[in-house]
Amino acid sequence: MINRRTVANWLKRLPWTGELAIHIMRLWQPWRTVGAVGVVYNDKGEVLIVEHVFHPKYPWGLPGGWMSRKEDPADTVRREVQEETGLNVQVIRPLLVEHTPFLSRHLDICYLCYAPVDAGEVKLSSELLAYRWIDPHESVPLVRFHARAVAAAFEQGVFTKVAV
Repeated sequence: MINRRTVANWLKRLPWTGELAIHIMRLWQPWRTVGAVGVVYNDKGEVLIVEHVFHPKYPWGLPGGWMSRKEDPADTVRREVQEETGLNVQVIRPLLVEHTPFLSRHLDICYLCYAPVDAGEVKLSSELLAYRWIDPHESVPLVRFHARAVAAAFEQGVFTKVAV
């Protein structure tokens, strides 16, 4: 079995292989693809970030993934967070929707999500290397969309009042 860290390091050295895989995968994707992520926060007002195996440029980011055909984006976020981390989160509302500048047929959607105390224990999927709960003010190099999503949650006052 291949070690996840080895795959992540390999992709960092040869990032074009990840880009090639995306282009090949697009042959089977619908005309427009959608990625859905969540700004997941807890009772302490911390934000969940995860380290992705397949994201060599910005390994740390928000949990989420690709929307399936006929799937609601909110359901995508709930499903992806659960698959990647084992957490059962409450999807609260959309935070941000953007056209991805480097993928002409792709949209990114971010939802605000809440992980209550009884959301479960974090159990990482094979797509992830690690996770952290961070202060929303903490500076972590995130892909632009993820950074803007966390900023949008902050601007909307999410982290001034933690209770949902």
